[in-house]
Amino acid sequence: MRVVVLASGRGSNLEALIDAQHGGQLPIRIVGVLSDKPEARALELARSHDIAAIHLDPRQFPDRRAYDLALFARIADLHADLIVLAGFMRILDAEAFAPWLGRIINIHPSLLPRYPGLHTHRRALAAGDHEHGASVHFVTAELDGGPVIAQTVIEIAEGDTEDSLASRLLAREHRLLVACVCMLAAGRLALKADTILLDGVALAAPLRLPD
Repeated sequence: MRVVVLASGRGSNLEALIDAQHGGQLPIRIVGVLSDKPEARALELARSHDIAAIHLDPRQFPDRRAYDLALFARIADLHADLIVLAGFMRILDAEAFAPWLGRIINIHPSLLPRYPGLHTHRRALAAGDHEHGASVHFVTAELDGGPVIAQTVIEIAEGDTEDSLASRLLAREHRLLVACVCMLAAGRLALKADTILLDGVALAAPLRLPD
């Protein structure tokens, strides 16, 4: 499976995918990394592994739709089978990514549908939640609202801060993303309308990654 990763920052989830690919855990080939930020560490990671690293500057386009059409044109040029959003901090134009529905996933640091958008750790703490986690979902027009494939859950401990919560969750995020990409690469997952099929059977609820 040919995979393209979109990232805006440090690229830790990208690094987890690269490590899993090189370690033989994932039957994929990461063929490109695209970013809206020229300084994104994700681009440095890509270059260090001889992966196409492409920066597209949003300021060079008249609007979001024009940028996203150019972005997906570059992805098509790479003959991608799957797009992974891994810390890509832009809202995508629904028309631009419509041809990729069912072939584009996102990892989000909350137990969706709780806390779409930003500052998820802060919001979970402020709400007094007892658990927190991360979700991998298919991307649809609704922000962080597509059908959820799988989640990983951690308990919120007394005295947890945003930083401690993020730090404890990160390794679980990596394993969650790798597990989901592995199922997709094996052809086990499919999106039909708003329903996720696993081995041809509709998921009644998101899968839970074991400890």
